[in-house]
Amino acid sequence: MSLVLDRITLQPAGAAPLFAPLSLTIGPGEIATVMGPSGVGKSTLLDAIAGHLAPAFTLTGAVTLDGRDLLALPAEARRVGLVFQDAVLFPHLAVGDNLAFGLTATVKGHTARRAAVEAALAQAGLSGLHDRDPASLSGGQRARAALMRSLLAEPAALLLDEPFSKLDANLRDEIRAFTFAHIRARAIPALMVTHDPADAEAAAGPVIGLTSQGDPA
Repeated sequence: MSLVLDRITLQPAGAAPLFAPLSLTIGPGEIATVMGPSGVGKSTLLDAIAGHLAPAFTLTGAVTLDGRDLLALPAEARRVGLVFQDAVLFPHLAVGDNLAFGLTATVKGHTARRAAVEAALAQAGLSGLHDRDPASLSGGQRARAALMRSLLAEPAALLLDEPFSKLDANLRDEIRAFTFAHIRARAIPALMVTHDPADAEAAAGPVIGLTSQGDPA
């Protein structure tokens, strides 16, 4: 299960491409890191892979996941999960119901779905919090809950957009280790955008520095 980017470029309407053609292969359980200045197109790259690219951009190149042509599929069929810097949980749903929202349709029946959610809460160190209001969670608890919701959807690849930047410094190492451990345990490829060199070091995978077409490499 590898995520392969082959000479990907992103070009805004009437402008030059954001960055030079990018080729990258991310293997099972591997976490690749993309770094670069603001505005170079890091988050736009994740949008393109996930299927949420704004119409103002033109994408060239190819993206495959386990041999499937992702660019030919709608976003909901790509099996690509997204984790953002803000651990957003639905405020009108309890913590457990937030996680249940991520469950695939293959988990059928109230009992099975409840058991899957309880198991995920236990893995996240959130046992007993099924009925809690998300607003009552700490920042670290919200981050773990949001990640588990993404993983319950059984993504074949995971995209991380500055996932730890909003966390307090004393939480960053803990949540980073928790996130990376789950990615590796599930053997799914992951692509992370970050400004923090410590994230890239902990990921221990390929690091790609994006520069705009007009900048020196």
